[in-house]
Amino acid sequence: MTEGWLALIQQAFRLLFTLDPEVWSIISVSFSVSFAALLITLIPSLVLGFTLAFSRFRGHWIVINLVQTLQSIPTVVIGLLVYLLLTRNGTLGDLRWLFTQKGMILGQMMICAPVLIAMSHAAFTSVDKRAWETCRTLGASWLGAVWIICRELRVPLLMAIIAAFSRIVTEVGCSMMVGGNIDHVTRNIPTAIALETSKGDFAQAIALGLVLLILALILNFMLGILRGAAQPRSH
Repeated sequence: MTEGWLALIQQAFRLLFTLDPEVWSIISVSFSVSFAALLITLIPSLVLGFTLAFSRFRGHWIVINLVQTLQSIPTVVIGLLVYLLLTRNGTLGDLRWLFTQKGMILGQMMICAPVLIAMSHAAFTSVDKRAWETCRTLGASWLGAVWIICRELRVPLLMAIIAAFSRIVTEVGCSMMVGGNIDHVTRNIPTAIALETSKGDFAQAIALGLVLLILALILNFMLGILRGAAQPRSH
């Protein structure tokens, strides 16, 4: 039994290091879609998180509660919503994005945005409001003041980015419903793992799982370095 698992693991590493076209096509789709969704969503989400932290308006608490609720919605439910929007009779049906990477990006944007907004809002809330007032008083522009505060909060904001990316790069439900798991088109790492496991092709599933494991280790290592650099040194 142990020898069988060792053989599967060796085969999985072989698929990765020999640059197997099937495996690396899946990895390419997964990372290109998730990075695109994150990059498109990042700035608007941070701006909204900052606005919720530093301003008050009618319905402020409703927006915050809505964002926090959206964080906990299962990805398959978001997938269903996006699917209905992109079907031929849906509101966005004319875009013809169903079962395409653009449709997957739209779905993942809806998944990662609440995470980014909620976590950035929590980070910005921890800042003394006088820091913002001081920046503005000293002549910093609105964007300049935001940039200064973001630099001070680089660790919690990076944690928000990592959390959002981790949520979308590992989700299955939305990608399966909106993308359709089409080979070389919309098949990403999570949907491929589910498919190959059901087929009994454990070597490819393990190889793709190793990619996610290595990604998690790298992200946490980088975050640890940044945390250490941000801590004040004792003399």
